[in-house]
Amino acid sequence: MERRTFLKGSAGAAAAFTLAGCLGGGGGSGSETITIGSDIPYRPFEYETTEGELVGFDVDIAEAVFGELGYEHEFQKTSFDSIIPSLNNGNFRVIMSAMTITEDRAEQIDFSDPYFTAYQTVIVLNSSDISSKEDLRGVTVGVQKGTTGESAATSLKEEFGGDLTIQSYDQVTGAFDALRNNQVSAVVNDNTVNAAFVDQSDNVRFLEGPGAAEEQGKENAPPYLTLTVEEYGIGFRQDDDELREEVNGALQTIRDNGTYDEIYSEYFSG
Repeated sequence: MERRTFLKGSAGAAAAFTLAGCLGGGGGSGSETITIGSDIPYRPFEYETTEGELVGFDVDIAEAVFGELGYEHEFQKTSFDSIIPSLNNGNFRVIMSAMTITEDRAEQIDFSDPYFTAYQTVIVLNSSDISSKEDLRGVTVGVQKGTTGESAATSLKEEFGGDLTIQSYDQVTGAFDALRNNQVSAVVNDNTVNAAFVDQSDNVRFLEGPGAAEEQGKENAPPYLTLTVEEYGIGFRQDDDELREEVNGALQTIRDNGTYDEIYSEYFSG
């Protein structure tokens, strides 16, 4: 599958945004380039290989969706905690960044139909004495700023009557590094992103136990503690209904023709 590179400089991104006519409506004419805001790296959804190639589940879904619509597209690297204001300021046309659909976010932007189910989970070092959710009382957990992982940790702190310290990082890699270096006792983050880190590490494990997935009766739930059940969506400005409807149609098409399952199995074969 052909890969797309992302725009590294905000000035270049703004130029591409303006010249490509990204403020206009859709139409699939092939003359329009859709600029996508994304927090990179966030493995396995969007990340660079050692050769500088941008890959990931969101990257391949974007290729399939916008290819189906006849649009060119390119990614712009953007901090997650400012990604919604950047979208509304016109820095790019859409958000594809493993973004959970929430009520607060839906007041600021519109979302596509859901395209991925995720769970907030907890990882710890193999050597940790933490073996249950209750064992998190009194410890420090690492999260990424502006994410639903941060929100889940905040809810857990409230559940514990304040007996939890939350350390927020600009990128999730900062939280992972802090865990490795014993600066935090656990990391709260999306299950598939945590899983990618666990798979690359020989001393990190998921915290186990019943959780939100079981409470909601979710089939094929992960075999570890889940704090939340979430749905990802593609983000749009609230005046961009035509493109959003086109994207929803393309998402349904790639589900119907098997492309979605092919991409999913490449990144989440387990």
